[in-house]
Amino acid sequence: MAEKIFNVLFLCSGNSARSIMAEAILNKEGRGKFRAFSAGSSPKGAVHPEALRVLKNLSYDVSSLRSKSWDEYAGPNAPHFDFIFTLCDEAAAETCPVWPGHPASAHWGIPDPAKANGSHAEIAFAYDDAYRMLHQRILAFAALPIGALDHVALHDELKSIGRLEGATDKAKA
Repeated sequence: MAEKIFNVLFLCSGNSARSIMAEAILNKEGRGKFRAFSAGSSPKGAVHPEALRVLKNLSYDVSSLRSKSWDEYAGPNAPHFDFIFTLCDEAAAETCPVWPGHPASAHWGIPDPAKANGSHAEIAFAYDDAYRMLHQRILAFAALPIGALDHVALHDELKSIGRLEGATDKAKA
């Protein structure tokens, strides 16, 4: 029998950088075990060019990445999600749609690279750093023995991953 593929939704408010990068990372690193999606409560309508730069430089396929509303995944034809992660404090504080099946969820907040100011190098560093933190969390998540953990242990592990280096204040709570 084929092993279950888990559907994962990454949420941010704008769905232009962090959640987009997380979608690309998990689809590459978790291939065969996970299928990742991303969305936002107030999507920007376009993927941030710096997020695309980071992903392209690391040989990710960016052809299908787009900024989209979480409403796209709240309807009856949407995938069933096993996991939902919020990546920005704003999305974590919002009232999310009701997701069928009670997916496991956690807040993995990291600083928003789109809010970075300064030179091009400083802005590029913010995006590179966001990628690094997301990659670290996603590798830890992908390595979890999901089938061997009960609900409480899985929830604890997901929260612990959200507290890794660079976590925003809400994620540390």
